[in-house]
Amino acid sequence: MALTDQTKPTDVALNTDLYELTMAQGFWESGLTESEGCFNVFFRDNPFGSGYAVACGMGQIADLVENFRFDDEAIAYLASIQAPGGGAMFKQGFLDYLRDFRMRVSVSAIPEGELVFPREPMVRVIGPVIDCQLLETALLNLVNFQTLVATKTARVVHAAEGHPVSDFGLRRAQGPDGGLAVARASYIGGATNTSNVLAGRIYGIPVFGTHAHSWVMAFPSEVEAFRAFAASSPKNCVFLLDTYDVHQGIKNAITVAKEMEERGERLAAIRIDSGDLAKLSKETRAAFDEAGLPYVKISVSNDLDEYTIQSLFAQGAPIDSFGVGTKLATCDPQPSLGGVYKLSATRAAGEQSWRPVMKLSEQLYKRTVPGVQHIRRYYDEMGCPIGDMIVVDEVAREGSTAIVDVLDPLTTYDMTGRDYVEMLVPLVEDGVRLGEPEPIQAAKARCREALMHLDPAVRRFLNPQAYPVGLEPGLADLRQDLARAAKA
Repeated sequence: MALTDQTKPTDVALNTDLYELTMAQGFWESGLTESEGCFNVFFRDNPFGSGYAVACGMGQIADLVENFRFDDEAIAYLASIQAPGGGAMFKQGFLDYLRDFRMRVSVSAIPEGELVFPREPMVRVIGPVIDCQLLETALLNLVNFQTLVATKTARVVHAAEGHPVSDFGLRRAQGPDGGLAVARASYIGGATNTSNVLAGRIYGIPVFGTHAHSWVMAFPSEVEAFRAFAASSPKNCVFLLDTYDVHQGIKNAITVAKEMEERGERLAAIRIDSGDLAKLSKETRAAFDEAGLPYVKISVSNDLDEYTIQSLFAQGAPIDSFGVGTKLATCDPQPSLGGVYKLSATRAAGEQSWRPVMKLSEQLYKRTVPGVQHIRRYYDEMGCPIGDMIVVDEVAREGSTAIVDVLDPLTTYDMTGRDYVEMLVPLVEDGVRLGEPEPIQAAKARCREALMHLDPAVRRFLNPQAYPVGLEPGLADLRQDLARAAKA
């Protein structure tokens, strides 16, 4: 929640769209408090023209569910809301129901750091339809942005070719909550550290930072500023060279670096934040090498993204690390993932069997997949993923290994003889978390491992190959049958 004294952890229940509450009241009035639903979170297109996305935000779902409460202040506020036609928006009986409300949902999700692809469920929520509906907005808010940031970071880290990438995006992020989400998701996506000190404390992410242009400008000369910083931070010494003139900055940095050597200290690195980064980094490297300072690293910043970094290396820039801020924190050029939360099955109170449902829409592109779904990810003999099958057990054909493309039923993929892993992992059962929270470092390692095994053709930036995702044949037939029945 927001970093102000106006909010508290339990306010997650009001971190929602009004229509979630009006629908919940309608379900309550209709006597559907015990009717169940199955909802899925998914997206329709990979972000950034990528061939994949990195699942993120799932590690905070259990906290969201357990903190979902309506306290007295929340109830009083809801009671004060007026309907456009006059009178109270919410009935007293419904508010009394919310006062004792506790989430009873069961949630399964693709683990954080794993790769996820269009139209397959990233998160599956099962439980009373009221509970599922009330969870929608907060859950999407949690997963959509962090998945987008983690994916953007993974692309930047890929372009960096193993060189460290720092998250410098806090000052350009969408508010304090956005800054925390960026730091967390970017670390999972592959960033080495963050400038965000609060994120370091909360999530255990390594923090990094040195000085800004204002430090240099506060002293009578650049060389005096460098000397003062070296004296203050000899174990964390990085000089920013472009406050006035990079060429003079190189000379001043070399002078102070030599003075540090005489004291048994070392200048760790220099940073360049403007200009022709490829040209200036080459000049800097040559000057420091000639001065007998080959250990001094070169770091660059200044509106970097995966394409800029790729271009710098293509020009032979001898850069050792990157500070990526604005374009990572704002996920330029795509500000949202477009993840949705759709009902796929219902079950009346007391029933055992689910009734699959689907949205047809005026656009074929928006047609959903029915049923209580899970995902099988198939692997080749080298342990590389080669295709995902969306399965509904009730209609699955025994021994089926054909994947029917979600958008084109004439396209199939044969997975005969391939091993698979179930991708949806239970996180919450009947409103209670299952196990202790996973360390953020485990999600980071999982992301690194998953990307390492992904086909380079899927991972490339330009025209990536589409990763196969489709339906088990019995599910494909069910989908067609439901579509025909709805149009009959």
